[in-house]
Amino acid sequence: MQFTQYDVPGWGVGDLWTGGGLLLTHEFRFGATERAAETLHENGHGSGTSRGDSSEPRPPMGAYSSLAGTVSGKSARVGDDFAPASQQPHAARARAATVRRLPDPDELVARFSAFFAGRDVAFDDVPLDLEWATPFQHSVATVLRAVPRGEIVSYGELAAIAGYPGAARAAGSFCAHNRFMLVVPCHRVVGAQGLGGYGSAGVDTKRRLLALEGVAV
Repeated sequence: MQFTQYDVPGWGVGDLWTGGGLLLTHEFRFGATERAAETLHENGHGSGTSRGDSSEPRPPMGAYSSLAGTVSGKSARVGDDFAPASQQPHAARARAATVRRLPDPDELVARFSAFFAGRDVAFDDVPLDLEWATPFQHSVATVLRAVPRGEIVSYGELAAIAGYPGAARAAGSFCAHNRFMLVVPCHRVVGAQGLGGYGSAGVDTKRRLLALEGVAV
């Protein structure tokens, strides 16, 4: 198992845990500094530690109907789903056809840094450790990874596409406890009446991330 910490000026500090050819967790503390991250680790609150205290934000309520006017003009959707690989651009098909290997930590850090700089960066080739996940969580994670840059879905849409209509609240809970921030892009999931929650980072951070992708909300 390998731990890597990195700093993105103007954004915060990220933690990567990798092992067994998989990404185990990716946590990002928005607004943190490298010294603040070191202090967290000195006090025993590093990446992968469960924080079950009362200050943990409650999961968003979610949405039970589709949003109107939220999908980009370059939508990858087909009806209420996302386009299969055969209908996606050639580059995406080629990426999906390759055998997935875990990029080394330096490459992952470079990708995350590029993402925060506003570049169109993909993480769909990064293999994740989902052995802990229930069938519901696995399905939600798989669908969420297919939500393209520049698009947003409601919690209700996410649950329905994953095969669990009516489970919007559970989809919101999954997003609130996402172990793979940015790789499983929970910032692209919003509520029916607004942005919904984004953990301790807050709504303004969620809006800022979506603005990087050209989504004005």
